[in-house]
Amino acid sequence: MFRKRQIGKTNIQVTELGFGAASLGNLYKAISNEEATLTLSSAIHSGINLFDTAPRYGLGLSERRVGDVLRELAPSEYVISTKVGRILTPDRKANTKELRYGFDTPMPFDAHYDYTYDGIMRSFEDSIQRLGIAEIDILLVHDIGADTHGDKDEFYYNQLSESGYKAVDELRTQGLIKAVGLGVNETEICERVMDIGQFDCFLLAGRYSLLEQDALDTFLPKCENHGASIILGGPYNSGILATGVKGEGEPHYNYQPAQADIIKKVREIEDVCEQFQVPLAAAALQFPLGHSTVATVIPGLGSERRVKKTVELFHHDIPTDFWLRLIEIGLLRQDAPLPKSNAK
Repeated sequence: MFRKRQIGKTNIQVTELGFGAASLGNLYKAISNEEATLTLSSAIHSGINLFDTAPRYGLGLSERRVGDVLRELAPSEYVISTKVGRILTPDRKANTKELRYGFDTPMPFDAHYDYTYDGIMRSFEDSIQRLGIAEIDILLVHDIGADTHGDKDEFYYNQLSESGYKAVDELRTQGLIKAVGLGVNETEICERVMDIGQFDCFLLAGRYSLLEQDALDTFLPKCENHGASIILGGPYNSGILATGVKGEGEPHYNYQPAQADIIKKVREIEDVCEQFQVPLAAAALQFPLGHSTVATVIPGLGSERRVKKTVELFHHDIPTDFWLRLIEIGLLRQDAPLPKSNAK
């Protein structure tokens, strides 16, 4: 089983290990409905209670699969988060035999950005229908920010600040959702939206990890002051902290081939892992939870085998001396708070 932590100032309690459901939308490759059900059931059986999905994941496929399993449980047994910011519309010309937005999905839809009041309300209602669940616990504004929108960043930010935030705040006030947040890959937009209103959490992919601790400078302290928790996605930094760099294949970092300096640093971390007999992936999973603002870590889980392996890694006993050695040789910042043991 897993310890639980609170999301922001809400009453939501989530397990320290959560479930990222992008793979259930057939991310890069298809999995069967049976495998998706087995994967979710394995996670539930292990004690995981947080399940994060989104309309983008398989153009609705992930939400359908997650909802099909969770609706068999009492609402008190799980925490569901999904996202707004995209509207799915029917696409009769969709080629469902090829990857679309990185997903091998049979769903004949296309996605369009919309962060307005009406767009967010429609997206929320559509997700309720796809999930087949009457309540959503955490609603995250998805992929807002310059990383995604480039020169249209200001346009979409204004949609959110001028009308979209009102929608999520209304849903929270009315009790239709329990928490409001962002689901993004950059800290800058999280700091920026704190000026719009109250956010309970930020699902942040990869920006606080064994490889990156710059968030300690301003972002994590601002989250503490704001009362926002971190749901930490992408703990493996796009895979390099899961596979390491000593095997075959090209390591990836930040969704692209890793640069030489990143490969060098990971190799040095792997050397310490070998000295202490600590799996690199276990260290990557457990490290972010040393910070009190991080409520949960949610790797992507796309198979029953992956769930079981991830739970094993999460509970691997890592000695304090391992973390201290990383600090001593400059591979971790000296001010990085260290995690407690997750050993059973």
